[in-house]
Amino acid sequence: MKQTFQHLSPKKIEQIIVDQSQKEQLQKKVTALFNLLVDFYGTEEFTLKVTKLDALDLVESELICEQLIALQRLVYEDPTLNKVIGEHNGVGELISILEEEITDRLVQNRVNNQLEERIAKKMQQRQKEYMQEIKREILSEEESKADTPAALKKYCELEKLEEKGLANSTTDLLRPNALKEVVGQDKAVKALLSKLASPFPQHIIIYGPPGVGKTTAARLGLQRAKELSYTPFDSEANFVEVDGTTLRWDPRETTNPLLGSVHDPIYQGARSKLAEGGIPEPKTGLVTKAHGGVLFIDEIGELDSMLQNKLLKVLEDKRVNFDSSYYDSNDEDIPQYIKKLFEDGAPADFILIGATTRRPEEINPALRSRAAEIFFSPLQREHIHQIITNACNKLDIDINTEVIELISQYTIEGRKAVNILADAYSLALYEAEMTKKGKKDIKITADEVYQVVQTSRLTPYRQKKAGSINKVGKIFGLGVSNFSGSILEIEAIAFSATEEGQGSIRFNETAGSMAKDSVFNAASVVRKITGENINDYDLHINIVGGGKIDGPSAGLAIVLSIISAIEEKPIRQDIAVSGEVSIRGKVKPVGGIIEKIYGAKQAGVKEIFLPIDNSQEVPQNESEIEINLVENIEEVLDKILVRKV
Repeated sequence: MKQTFQHLSPKKIEQIIVDQSQKEQLQKKVTALFNLLVDFYGTEEFTLKVTKLDALDLVESELICEQLIALQRLVYEDPTLNKVIGEHNGVGELISILEEEITDRLVQNRVNNQLEERIAKKMQQRQKEYMQEIKREILSEEESKADTPAALKKYCELEKLEEKGLANSTTDLLRPNALKEVVGQDKAVKALLSKLASPFPQHIIIYGPPGVGKTTAARLGLQRAKELSYTPFDSEANFVEVDGTTLRWDPRETTNPLLGSVHDPIYQGARSKLAEGGIPEPKTGLVTKAHGGVLFIDEIGELDSMLQNKLLKVLEDKRVNFDSSYYDSNDEDIPQYIKKLFEDGAPADFILIGATTRRPEEINPALRSRAAEIFFSPLQREHIHQIITNACNKLDIDINTEVIELISQYTIEGRKAVNILADAYSLALYEAEMTKKGKKDIKITADEVYQVVQTSRLTPYRQKKAGSINKVGKIFGLGVSNFSGSILEIEAIAFSATEEGQGSIRFNETAGSMAKDSVFNAASVVRKITGENINDYDLHINIVGGGKIDGPSAGLAIVLSIISAIEEKPIRQDIAVSGEVSIRGKVKPVGGIIEKIYGAKQAGVKEIFLPIDNSQEVPQNESEIEINLVENIEEVLDKILVRKV
């Protein structure tokens, strides 16, 4: 019969239970259920739970009914339950229901425990993998660091080597430290400063022979410009120096130290971190390093033509642009500086100063049009003397004027003169050590200079060619080579032809086509002046030494030597001439006047003849040599031919 316990008191329920079944059997089942709950929760947690649900007294009660209420509170987690709830067919059914609830809890708990074990096992495995991955990343970062232990060791070795410098460089010691020490280039230095130390500085090309101070003047010029408040150069403006002969354009553009280049991740060796992400790496060049300062390119005439064109683009844009097919502007992993270089380019606002030993016509016209041009003059003998004297003062040594003159005979380059002096000083120092003399007693003599000259196989640069003995058919012309004037020895000899009108002309094959044209033009001039037909003579004209003549300026010298040979009238050997001769006997202007005057003085010439149209190029204060400006060939003949007595 179905019994309802919901509204019965515990004692009444107990009586029913006692009446219906054996109390002992029921107690075993209730105790078993409590034990299951203790195993499920654990002793401590079970006690806490019983206390929290206010079921401790019920659990310890001797009445099975109260114990059942305690079980109900524990199973349903409701501390308000004070009676046996629900409708049951006796207490046994209630216990069965509680058994099922507790069993479900145990099964669920076991399943949960199994899942937790699996989860814990999986997490432990994942944690190991994660830790290994972190270790690999740390090791990779350590290996990729620039300052690895091996790299630091090499760095320390380099630092140690730096401390073992043997001596100061002679070049560094004797290099001019101020513009006033740049000897023999007063006008050129003034022109350089006016164009560089300005609110609006200009690009500059400096022409001139080697060793006359082009690089030094440019470097010191920037220093001077930085000191002036009205120039755009600040105190940190760089002077970036590079030799044009070392720069070449790479068609693959994998490297470009001048303008900069892009290292693509696959083929061109970008850094490993960038390469792994497929990110190209742009690298800036010297033009960016020179931003805000001066880029000095020595021997700019030797710079690769393609590189010159690219440099012109940079001069216009004041910026270098980079490009790569690997660059993706939407890639969030690209560093900001790389994005800026690809999207905005690298700044390259600088002043270009190029130096060259080439003639202006050999330089890129587009480059010349963007730059002011300044010419440095070859050094005179007195300039070499001054340079040597200044160097002796820096070395704190004595030297007499004869030795200074001796050194100046072997070079016209200031740098070479200083090198000869330094070598002679080192030799004198060595000899002083061998003879136990003190350093203060060192004095450079001609002996040391001659030893240096012989060891270096040097030959005198200044060879006096002019003389006082007049010669038939021989004359000195004037030429220019690498901004230095030189003397051309031209000689002619004439023989009567075996058959009238069937004469021949022989001339140096290496002299050049324009020199040959001068010979044929001379035929008309000679006939006009002397009345002689050169076809009646076998003429042999020779450029002593086989030199090549690149222009028509030897025309005057060739005509005069032929006339002297045909008329057998000697020519003074203390004069030199330069000028193009028209077929009517007019003396036409030529180039390189300054250099030619310089060359004549080096050869000991006392008097020179130049076209009157070159009068503006002749120095006004020249006192070492007499300069005659002539309009036609007759004016020269009257002064150089020695008439027969």
